[in-house]
Amino acid sequence: MAGDNKIRQCATMEVYNRQVEAFPEYRRAQASIENDINFLLEKNSSFRLSEPAKIPIVVHVVYHTETENISDAQVYSQINVLNKDFRAMNTDKQKVPQIWTNLVTDSFIEFELAKTNPDTANTNGITRTQTNIISFGTDNAMKDNGLGGKSPWPTTHYLNIWVCNLGNSILGYAQFPGGPPETDGVVIDFRAFGTEGTASAPFNSGRTATHEIGHYFNLSHIFGDGRSNSCSDSDNVEDTPNQLGPNYQNPTFPKISCNNQPNGDMFMNYMDYVDDNAMFKFTGGQAARMNATLNGPRASLFNR
Repeated sequence: MAGDNKIRQCATMEVYNRQVEAFPEYRRAQASIENDINFLLEKNSSFRLSEPAKIPIVVHVVYHTETENISDAQVYSQINVLNKDFRAMNTDKQKVPQIWTNLVTDSFIEFELAKTNPDTANTNGITRTQTNIISFGTDNAMKDNGLGGKSPWPTTHYLNIWVCNLGNSILGYAQFPGGPPETDGVVIDFRAFGTEGTASAPFNSGRTATHEIGHYFNLSHIFGDGRSNSCSDSDNVEDTPNQLGPNYQNPTFPKISCNNQPNGDMFMNYMDYVDDNAMFKFTGGQAARMNATLNGPRASLFNR
């Protein structure tokens, strides 16, 4: 269970690797997206949107027990965290080591629960679906009405987030841009969502959603996802030092790997695997990459 394991488990790459085998066009779309983003960032490495992007969110609560049917207040607490983290307004950014404080960057992305549903009727941006599924895995079943879940609202216009009981100690996963629209979005375990209610330490500061939405906006793990399990792995962001693999729990600065002394790994980055209370920042390079993604494959979210 997510709250018992005490080590962050993100299944984004597991899901991605399985999907690109099943849908070869996803790999091709990702390659094209990567080329477009690199072309833009080569011209302007600090690319920023002309105004903050306001992203409409729908939260699909898929529950088997009443405990899993999290409150509206818990949902609101998560939206509040996202808006602070992505705008670099989180107070714990003061814990970033001084050598990297100049890299803490406002990503120019804001979030709000959807005000209208796909039929243009008023909504609070939260759906609730009772299911006979005791716990879900990484097969995207929670995203399908026919499999005990809730099918997404149009993924071109809403960031769909599913909150449910995830098994195998998984905290969450996301889909990178370019994948199948019927599964696009983010999944978070009900014990790692928001800051109250069922949110359980050490994942009760809302940072799992911050991490997974980073993937949704095309950020890799800061350690490069272990594609070659070596120091040559990269997250394609210049201002994040390469590191050998994920960091867990609450490391002590500096944490050295890959000959990256004296400062070591940027483990306090949202895209590492540390506990919620140990991650505080996106960098300028990550913000530019997310903004470039919103200028391209995710543009329909706010250009409505």
